[in-house]
Amino acid sequence: MTTPHDPTRKMTRRTLLGGLAITAGAAAVPTSGLRLDAASKAILDQDQTPEPIGKPAPQSDGKAVKNGRLKQSLCFWCMGMSLEELSLLAVRFGVPSIEILTTDKFPTIQKHGLVCAMTHLPGPAVINKGLNRIEHHESYLARMRASIDATAEAGFPNVICFSGNRDGMSDDEGLANCVTGIKKIVGHAEKRGVTLCMELLNSKDHKDYMCDKTTWGVELVKQVGSDRFKLLYDIFHMQRMEGDVINTIRQYKDYIGHYHTAGNPGRSNLDDTQELQYGPICKAILETGYTGYLGQEFRPRGGEKAIRQAIELCDV
Repeated sequence: MTTPHDPTRKMTRRTLLGGLAITAGAAAVPTSGLRLDAASKAILDQDQTPEPIGKPAPQSDGKAVKNGRLKQSLCFWCMGMSLEELSLLAVRFGVPSIEILTTDKFPTIQKHGLVCAMTHLPGPAVINKGLNRIEHHESYLARMRASIDATAEAGFPNVICFSGNRDGMSDDEGLANCVTGIKKIVGHAEKRGVTLCMELLNSKDHKDYMCDKTTWGVELVKQVGSDRFKLLYDIFHMQRMEGDVINTIRQYKDYIGHYHTAGNPGRSNLDDTQELQYGPICKAILETGYTGYLGQEFRPRGGEKAIRQAIELCDV
């Protein structure tokens, strides 16, 4: 079975949500300490000056997490290294989780004492075909059930899901279909102590994606009516669609079960080349009483130095 980690597939989020593999025999490209295959380099180096050939890879020593009040997680698919390498980095930096993993990847992180804060569904990573169509429910809910069970057995907290694309369907019809589908599976999630999180994505990059507005997602959570169904509020995506991030977080805090980060524009570093102020955003998240995880989901320019900088910035 093809999985999201298949290194022969096109290197996009759509095909890499489960992981970005370092392919055997690929040329090593020195990019600020990350060993990348050629396809990964094409993604990460569009606006990056390469390190001189032969320069030793820099390594940041010591923990990046000092406060730890906001638990952080690293999204595997976008970090440009193997899962083993990312696990070692997470341990060194004091980050407790690596996420957006299919359940077959759990043993790799578990041997390092890490958790997966957000589990992906088994099989290919398909965003455009989701719960908004009744004809997808049988196969989609079976995948969700498998992830719920494995996530519960591991003692991990969350499983991701997607609305799917509109493809001519009205938002009202799609909402009703999502409610129908989620109500079929959320009782099982309640029994297993796992929270299902539908991700909010922008429909500029993910063309025609239905769950692209916070208010639509909030209405879905209200109609499902379970504490085990929430939203994955992706800060980067909702900045692209709506802006007003801090006010939105404060207003809809009770409907959000997980957060993702990335710099905008570009889905890259959380630095002064992008517009989002992650220090104040993370403080606002903490002020809501949030006790879950913040997933770092950006493509780092500058290797592990950029990852460390993002972790330290969000460690408020």
